[in-house]
Amino acid sequence: MKFKAAEIAGLINGKTEGNPDVLVSSFGKIEEAKEGQLAFLANPKYEEYLYTTGASVIIVNETQELREKIKATLIRVADAYSAFATLLEIYKQQVAQQMVGIQEAVYVAKSAKLGENIFIGAFSYIGERVRIGNNVKIFPQVYIGDGVSVDDDSILYPGVKVYHDCLIGKNVTIHAGTVIGADGFGFAPQPDGTFKKVPQIGNVLIEDNVEIGANTTIDRATIGSTLIKSGARLDNLIQIAHNVEVGNNTAIAAQSGISGSTKIGNNVLMGGQAGLAGHINIADGTKIGAQSGVSKSIKKPNLAFTGSPAYDYNSAMRSIAISRNLPELEKRITELEQLVQQLLAERVNS
Repeated sequence: MKFKAAEIAGLINGKTEGNPDVLVSSFGKIEEAKEGQLAFLANPKYEEYLYTTGASVIIVNETQELREKIKATLIRVADAYSAFATLLEIYKQQVAQQMVGIQEAVYVAKSAKLGENIFIGAFSYIGERVRIGNNVKIFPQVYIGDGVSVDDDSILYPGVKVYHDCLIGKNVTIHAGTVIGADGFGFAPQPDGTFKKVPQIGNVLIEDNVEIGANTTIDRATIGSTLIKSGARLDNLIQIAHNVEVGNNTAIAAQSGISGSTKIGNNVLMGGQAGLAGHINIADGTKIGAQSGVSKSIKKPNLAFTGSPAYDYNSAMRSIAISRNLPELEKRITELEQLVQQLLAERVNS
């Protein structure tokens, strides 16, 4: 489909600068885009391509100043990155609307309830008492266990596995290979040195508007629910243990691990490969740097931490700066010691 620049501007509350009737039919990166494509500029590092790109339409910030003439039509918006994301979401929804129906070689239990305008890809399994909401898209080779609920407008990409009795809210996106509801890591040590498995009889509850990356694992609770609250964003390759709670609009980057029964507050940001010990609480608005290890609760909100064990970000940065100067500091201390010895010797001899 082709869209005029003016039509696109209307979707993102922007103002056109140039030819409002120019047509675009696809997206392109500003450094590679060709005629008939739409690009955006949000990072100043790419500003040079504003004058060389072949894109027909470019979304830019309202404050973007031009150093020379350009060929493309501009759409000025308050936030170019967010506006471009909005367009991509609209495009994604249009593609999803075209996916309707149940492909061959799909098993759907007789007690399952399916909503309207759904898509179920080949070789998927839908268990007993499953409830699938309206406009849900289930890609090939997805397993949905008994008693699972997947609410309206959610998308499960290829190979997702959702164990029994787990609940998935509205507009949830789960990417390929993710496992929801496997047993939590619960084993009781025995006198003879063996381990007795503790049955994990809880579930996983994922609220609305959550996105979960590929190959992430979220374990079911021992009792109750492992909870991912509305608006949370989980990257690829994350481990969420049993009975963990992840707060509203919290974002966790790839390869992070959260131990059992830890409670993460709202609007928390965690860098890649961060690790949290079990049974601790993380306050709202906390920022945890990449590869940090957090072993104790963080009680004050809106603070930043880094390091392993993690501590206050500003103190950590000062420590790092000092450690880089240690060779020079050692040299100065040696010189001072020599000077003191010299002064003492002179005093003795005087």
